[in-house]
Amino acid sequence: MAPKLGIVAGAGTLPAKLVEKCREIGRPYFVLAIEGEAEAATVADAPHAWIRLGAAGTGIKLLKEQGVVELVMAGALKRPSLSSLRPDWRAAKLYAKVGLRALGDDGLLSAVIKELESEGFTLVGVDSVLTDAVAIEGRYGRHKPDAQAEVDIAHGFRVVEALGSLDIGQGAVVQQGVVLGVEAIEGTDALIRRCGEWRREGPGGVLVKAKKPEQERRADLPTIGPRTVELAHQAGLRGIAIEAGGSLVIDREQVTALADKLGLFVIGCRKPA
Repeated sequence: MAPKLGIVAGAGTLPAKLVEKCREIGRPYFVLAIEGEAEAATVADAPHAWIRLGAAGTGIKLLKEQGVVELVMAGALKRPSLSSLRPDWRAAKLYAKVGLRALGDDGLLSAVIKELESEGFTLVGVDSVLTDAVAIEGRYGRHKPDAQAEVDIAHGFRVVEALGSLDIGQGAVVQQGVVLGVEAIEGTDALIRRCGEWRREGPGGVLVKAKKPEQERRADLPTIGPRTVELAHQAGLRGIAIEAGGSLVIDREQVTALADKLGLFVIGCRKPA
């Protein structure tokens, strides 16, 4: 039997999918739900505890008491200010250690993973548990990008690569060669909504998502799901392109069916060399 899995749960449906998978395969698990982020429904019938984001010492203690061996971090987290975080001694020690690196998500996530590993946990990626959620190369559904969309996709990947190299974000929306918006702290959903306000006449734009060049694969892989497709349609986009092998598609069947119904293309692409 696989070792007990600890699920550090943020916002969105991803933590619930991990719980569902553990139940399906009979794997023991425990959810550490982040207050103000994780959804109550995710942990309603699951072994769990709620924890404040800055209470690292309490979280580590709980995970050890529960016999957790492997840890996975799943779901979105709003980046708090240090003052609102109210770090306990363990979190304060981590911040003091990483210093200015904590200003970027990649540096902070890598430092958090290193600290958790020093406590004896093994950090694993969501893709190692939800293996069928890793984005494949090719189309999801019957719709495909035309020549203009292909150009926008290629430009979008260049933009996201540049964003990622500066540790800013994982997504961009491009329409007819014009960058309507890039993802920063607001997240993908807010990016899509905002770009709907800047939509130009003519064929709609494309959302492109890819992992950062130096990204830690065990945390925060780019993710889309049915909600992403719905928002893209509402914003007048005509498609979504994601990095094959480097991003996640949650509820693949629903994504495909919804894209077909709404007339959008969803496609997994390899990053341009």
